[in-house]
Amino acid sequence: MTPTELFSLKGKIALVTGASRGIGESIARTLADAGAHVIVSSRKLPDCEKVAESIRAAGGSSEAIACHIGEMAQIDNIFAEIEQKHGRLDILVNNAATNPHFGPIWETDLGAFQKTVDVNIRGYFFMSSRGVKAMAKNGGGSIVNVASVNGVIPGPLQGIYSITKAAVISMTQAFARECAPQKVRVNALLPGFTDTKFAATLVQNKQIVTKVLEHVPMNRVAQPDEMAGTVLYLVSPAASYTTGVALNVDGGYLIA
Repeated sequence: MTPTELFSLKGKIALVTGASRGIGESIARTLADAGAHVIVSSRKLPDCEKVAESIRAAGGSSEAIACHIGEMAQIDNIFAEIEQKHGRLDILVNNAATNPHFGPIWETDLGAFQKTVDVNIRGYFFMSSRGVKAMAKNGGGSIVNVASVNGVIPGPLQGIYSITKAAVISMTQAFARECAPQKVRVNALLPGFTDTKFAATLVQNKQIVTKVLEHVPMNRVAQPDEMAGTVLYLVSPAASYTTGVALNVDGGYLIA
């Protein structure tokens, strides 16, 4: 294969959750640039429509479908709509996540605990389960779970979020092992400290930024676009023999 062919997604149907902004939006745009038809998804349809329209304006192929992955009925609905419209799914990027509690782990209330688990674990699990079934019918596909370096080293004051991201890493390995016979590859992206609205509480706190960057050899905060290339690799023919890995894109944080 030529380098262009190795990273071509021409003819592929890709679903990216949490794609209305930040890392998810960057991933959606990159997959579209590589030739995929990208389904932009998040809780709010108008925000998804804006991204999808922008992708189409740039010459890509895209549509918007709203889905709150913390709601089982909405997971059922989005896969039913994709089946009706396209009859297939080749790529799934589980990126939507939540982190409602920022503070001491012992002060996490039941509501914040349940919401974080419902979205970050249950949502990823059943999105992946439905994704595998859809992909297996058409010869296989690729799933990428966006976890976090916090799944390896728990982030300060981000206890339950870190716990769920550790679960996502384990989930990735479990799905990868069992779904290989269905020709579905499952991998994870572990972003480091990234400048997104989701991480605004951290990024806008100079004291926290200074402390975190002491442990980042590259000594800077990442931009969302710096995560997208890794996902493109993982879902492309270039990674045809890659499954069950958790790739950290963190400026060296996990080796510091």
